[in-house]
Amino acid sequence: MAKASGLGDALYIQGFNASGDIQQLGTIGGGPALLNFTGIDKSAYERQGGLRSGQFEMTTYFNTVAITGGLHEKLSALPRTDVVMTYGRGTTLGDPAASLIGKQVNYDPTRGDDGMLTFGVSAQSNGYGIEWGRQLTAGVRTDTAATLGTGIDTSASASFGGQAYLQVFAPFTGTDATVKIQDSADNITFADVAGFAFTQITGGAPLAERIALSNTTTLRRYLRATTVTTGGFTALSFSVNVIKNEAAGVTF
Repeated sequence: MAKASGLGDALYIQGFNASGDIQQLGTIGGGPALLNFTGIDKSAYERQGGLRSGQFEMTTYFNTVAITGGLHEKLSALPRTDVVMTYGRGTTLGDPAASLIGKQVNYDPTRGDDGMLTFGVSAQSNGYGIEWGRQLTAGVRTDTAATLGTGIDTSASASFGGQAYLQVFAPFTGTDATVKIQDSADNITFADVAGFAFTQITGGAPLAERIALSNTTTLRRYLRATTVTTGGFTALSFSVNVIKNEAAGVTF
């Protein structure tokens, strides 16, 4: 397996491409809480997994754009509602990605004695743990009409369901567009996966969404992101992170 640096990564926050305003990423992680199940007859801890969690931490630059909205305008609002964040480890089709639905809990400035101004930002998961998957778009993909995406190879079919995250970046131009995920056994003949289509886009970008399948749904070996439309569109920029569950019992 080839080793790689963290060069060329990406971070999307609720339909906003924040990649160019991020100095560094801290914690991108989470997992199950460790519950202590150690009996008195044991000489070492016994543990089982409890509730899942997730966290994103980052250091950002101060970027303010009063008209179009820079990162400062997005983060300084400290929204009480959930935000969807997606980290891309690279921006090539099939690259790993991690997504999180969470609460942004801070926006803390630090001004160095050299004049550098940065902000510390943290998001804590809400209702779902952090989810690692693979990118069905090469970073941000821009379609100018309904488009059949390129498939990625997930090695084998699995019958444990899956989840997917969509980030839609402004502007959206057109009447409507729908992003959906299709699967295939041979990377030639693809079919829609029932329940794996995001909400129809009719405007209002930027936006983000998470969808999930039943944890007994079968997903075949190859997956791709496809756009369809009923009224037409000329510009849709988006990214998709898909998580294909490899074990039974994934439930949120």
